[in-house]
Amino acid sequence: MKRPPPREDGAGSGGGDGAKKGKGRWGGGGRRRNEQRLGSGGGGALSLAAFANAKSRNTGYNPALIKKQKEFYKNAKLISKYKRSKKQQNQSSNPPPFPIPKEGGDDANNASKLHSKKKKRVAPSLNEEYEKKRAEDEKAKKEREAIIQAKREERERSEARRRDLREKMFKKTRSGQPVMKYRIQHLLETALESSNK
Repeated sequence: MKRPPPREDGAGSGGGDGAKKGKGRWGGGGRRRNEQRLGSGGGGALSLAAFANAKSRNTGYNPALIKKQKEFYKNAKLISKYKRSKKQQNQSSNPPPFPIPKEGGDDANNASKLHSKKKKRVAPSLNEEYEKKRAEDEKAKKEREAIIQAKREERERSEARRRDLREKMFKKTRSGQPVMKYRIQHLLETALESSNK
């Protein structure tokens, strides 16, 4: 709730005259402000609006809502378990796609042969696919390593060049003066490079 603006007569302002001792930070209007906040019209009881506002602070804790959510999640879990078990029962009750071999018949040998042929066909194709994928991965890995190695070598070369140039640029004569030969040579090289570009 907004605080009312201070009055001109100085009753609500806590200020700089220093004559009011022990009145707190805001001066003397504490009780009046509390009464206004609580909505009491002179009596000691809270008004209905103030009581409703005091109770309606939202803390985010609602036990009934929490209980409802727990129950909802529990039910959802049970439903998913039920559906899963139903699906498994349907799969086990349905006959498999290949014929079941009967004992002692010519049909039984044919069915087992068919089944074994399928497995043999599937396994080599999977192996081939696996080998192909592994070869591709190894090839990609080798390419990455080659690129990394080339970058590393280039970095080492440039660092060596820079180190050599730095040593030359910082060389001093016996009297402590810089050696101008290398500096002039460096300037000449940079001028030639820029003219070539």
